Amino acid sequence: MRNYLVVTGGYWAFTLTDGAIRMLVVLYFHQLGYSPLAVATLFLFYEFFGIVTNLVGGWLGSRAGLNLTMLLGMGLQVLALVLLMAPDLWLSVAYVMLAQALSGIAKDLNKMAAKASVKLLLPEEASDSRLFKWVTLLTGSKNALKGLGFFLGAGLLQWLGFRGALAVLAAGLLIALLFSAWLLPAGLGKTKTKPPFKQMFATEPLINWLAAARFFLFGARDIWFVVALPVYLYAVLGWEFVTVGSFLAIWVMGYGLIQALAPVLLHQTDASRGPNGREALVWVNILALVPAGIALMLEASLQADLVLVIGLLVFGVVFALNSAIHSFLIVAWSPRDEMAKNVGFYYMANAAGRLLGTLLSGLIYQNQGLVGCLWWSSVLLLLAALISTRFVRR
Repeated sequence: MRNYLVVTGGYWAFTLTDGAIRMLVVLYFHQLGYSPLAVATLFLFYEFFGIVTNLVGGWLGSRAGLNLTMLLGMGLQVLALVLLMAPDLWLSVAYVMLAQALSGIAKDLNKMAAKASVKLLLPEEASDSRLFKWVTLLTGSKNALKGLGFFLGAGLLQWLGFRGALAVLAAGLLIALLFSAWLLPAGLGKTKTKPPFKQMFATEPLINWLAAARFFLFGARDIWFVVALPVYLYAVLGWEFVTVGSFLAIWVMGYGLIQALAPVLLHQTDASRGPNGREALVWVNILALVPAGIALMLEASLQADLVLVIGLLVFGVVFALNSAIHSFLIVAWSPRDEMAKNVGFYYMANAAGRLLGTLLSGLIYQNQGLVGCLWWSSVLLLLAALISTRFVRR
């Protein structure tokens, strides 16, 4: 329990800085006169390197240990924060993209290590139900704190300015890093053999299918949530920037709360087990109906702001349950000696799905509007459901 709390505390500290740094970069570089496209470009490497990092991170965690991988992620985030404290003259698009690339690498190293370590911190005889509770608490609290990080970043920017905010975040994360290094056990997740890098792709078919379903699941979220939705709320419905940002931050926090409560909401009455493949299939089919329903109501010219607020709440609840089930299954289905490798591979698919969704969100919104993004979201979710039939018997 002590080690779990140390991992969770380090993950929380990192997540607060991750949410805060995103808000700081968006607001500050908008103030400097960067165009919206230029600001979006600053995050391109952040998302792209998540794909590479999860794969390399799984390999690194298997060879060096998950504790070292987590500490490396925290150290890189401190470095990224320090780099952004450079004078304005240095803050070109290329320079900030480099700092954001380091932040993206740090985020996925930290996330992969934290989530993979949960099962290893439990005794082998621990029930799946207990594992499910630990996984959902870690994942849900992370998302809630990321939303809180949006507020933290905006508040520090207004109170201390850009560089003062970065200094506070870097100092706080450095303290968390030192405490984690002191308290975490050495060699956590380190395998007895040293797997060559090519084996990071040689996962069993069940893990591959689960990763493919995750790819389409998160692509379906970001295809309308990342670009299309905030632009629609601002440009079409006339919401102010602050209103849009606050609404999305609260949505992320609520989404994290639902994830943390997933064991209760899914009525896990059997104390010995967690969710299975059949439940993953059922819930992704339910989720596919939500964006389609929102699209139909918008096409029927119902009150758009009311439709989107209620629709987002429903989507957030059902998506959070889907994500919680998936986060549990990758940990539950992975052997202890392959935990880092499989979790890294799985979250590589997660990052690839986010990148695909982000790119398609702008492209489809430009040509087909928000309704088109919603319909394509349902298509991607149906693909995830089709893939989920492959592991429903597990």
